[in-house]
Amino acid sequence: MMSRMTADTSLPLSGLLPALGHDLADRRIAILRHIAAGHSISQAAREAGISYKAAWQALDVLTNLAGRALVERSVGGAGGGGARITEAGLSLLAMADALDQAREQVFRRFAAQGAGGLAPAFRLGLRTSMRNLWPCRIESLHPQDGQIQVWLVPDGTLDGSRIAARITRESVQLLALAPGVPVLALCKATAVRVLPAAADAGQSGVNLWPARVQRVARGGTACAREVVAQLPWGGSGVGHAPAGEGLRAGRKVWLQVAESAVALAVAG
Repeated sequence: MMSRMTADTSLPLSGLLPALGHDLADRRIAILRHIAAGHSISQAAREAGISYKAAWQALDVLTNLAGRALVERSVGGAGGGGARITEAGLSLLAMADALDQAREQVFRRFAAQGAGGLAPAFRLGLRTSMRNLWPCRIESLHPQDGQIQVWLVPDGTLDGSRIAARITRESVQLLALAPGVPVLALCKATAVRVLPAAADAGQSGVNLWPARVQRVARGGTACAREVVAQLPWGGSGVGHAPAGEGLRAGRKVWLQVAESAVALAVAG
């Protein structure tokens, strides 16, 4: 295991904070750790159990979040060339180490107090513009057209409701997704269609759920109204319906969203 690192305090560390969120949920920080140990990107990928492509994807995401280069690559050499971690990369790892220790202390403190249900509390730290966040567990993963279709069981479901997401193989590797893993399914409200329940008969399809309107937002646009509806597993869904549908609280509707519009997040 790597020794704890000391951050270079001459660097503006606050700019690195957005990249630290990934240490909670996936293997991106682990790639940096392997590179800091003197390993090539290809070797770091093997040690993290992901593909070379996924390793570069991880570094690209962290670099974009940090706003500066975390790794410098040297061309050539067996396995795709070498790599050297930058001062910014070392500082990011030092901060990640400190957060690891602090997080462990928090867990131990609440575990000693017998606190249950810690996972929902830690979900509250997720900051996103997405209005739909549904706690789930992975049921199964299926390769499909070069991507992976992930089937999810929403927490609290009693009627067999399922959510499907379509993501890349690299995302599956980086998030270490497998059956039974708890995740959050996220979706923008603008990606959710609210359909009238007039045509009840024959409605079927992936990510098409019966729901009941809880409220309709005033205003909106001339073409669409924002609708909040209760889903069959007890959660709420936020989407948009045509302005002329005349929906109101209590009305039955259908909520529909494309598989590709569902993103997944994994808590630490």
